[in-house]
Amino acid sequence: MTNYIDINTDILTWAISRAGHDVLEFFDSHPKIQEWCSGTKKPTVKQLQNFSHKVHIPFGYLFASEPPKEEIPIPFFRTNKTTDNRISLNVYDTILTLQQRQNWLVEYLKEENNDELSFVGKFNASIDYKIIVENIRETLGLTQLWASKFNTWEKALENLTDKIESIGIIITSNGVVGNNNKRTIEVNECRGFVLVDEYAPFMFINAADAKAAQMFTIVHELAHIWLGQSAGFDFIDMQPANDPTEILCDKIAAEFLVPEETFREEWRRTNDYKKLGLVFKVSPIVIARRALDLNLTSKEQFFTFYNNYISAFITKKANQGGGGDFYATSKKRISLSFAGYVNHAVKTNHLLYRDAYRLVGLKGGTYDKFIKQYF
Repeated sequence: MTNYIDINTDILTWAISRAGHDVLEFFDSHPKIQEWCSGTKKPTVKQLQNFSHKVHIPFGYLFASEPPKEEIPIPFFRTNKTTDNRISLNVYDTILTLQQRQNWLVEYLKEENNDELSFVGKFNASIDYKIIVENIRETLGLTQLWASKFNTWEKALENLTDKIESIGIIITSNGVVGNNNKRTIEVNECRGFVLVDEYAPFMFINAADAKAAQMFTIVHELAHIWLGQSAGFDFIDMQPANDPTEILCDKIAAEFLVPEETFREEWRRTNDYKKLGLVFKVSPIVIARRALDLNLTSKEQFFTFYNNYISAFITKKANQGGGGDFYATSKKRISLSFAGYVNHAVKTNHLLYRDAYRLVGLKGGTYDKFIKQYF
């Protein structure tokens, strides 16, 4: 005998909207669910389980008396605005996933008697941004012109990422939710976010963004860690939100990547963005952005160059198609540093395999192969 379930229709319509669908359009393509909402039919447990997977909510939510209030744990800054914490489900779920990883890692590090990271929240907004930049360089073991020894800015970016993780910061890079390639994270909604903690700061970079823009986002997030403030941002056209902290972090990122004094000297020799990118080992759009900051180019010139650069990136990416090595991609999505902690916890009987699978988002043989390949 089939058992049918009474369900709160407000929960159903909330779940549909939460997943980013128009309710009426969703009903058109899912007439059975419309019948549940109208009360003409009732769902079975199996049908409700399928529905919860489709709209990406925990099954138990469907039996709540009213829709739960979900709030993101960080301010989310928007270009040309201050904050707007209304975000898509995909970004929300990504923040929660990294927050869960961070919560586990913080507890694990405390159990292992690790010390707090001295640079987290070391400065406040009243400190001159160049002092903060110098301290970040010093902590990472970098000179002012550290990037000049690399042949390309891509290599410089790889080195910078390694340096950041070596001091205890976790960097994850992903353009989708977990490993679900159907749940994309739109670049114009979220270029990145940072979850600040004294033991284990987590940085998220949208892998769908051009690597040229990712470099600036990474250093902007570093600045947030030094100021001790978590945040997310969209960085439309590489412009910060109209907020004092965001503007300060923006200045820190610009000075870290392209020191003003040296840049002005080089600008007198050439104002070619690509040539200057080779000098400072940053992308041409970072150079263009720096020139705009220092009033060496006009907004019209900057936006023309920026839009053309991003358009060319999108075209190139589309021509390349999908594919790629799953395990190489997973390395960035998880962070080898974080995976290393998980692996060590498993090997020392501090963590069950099932919990390790949940933390890194890999299961069974896939998890084993990933660990064997990198550890």
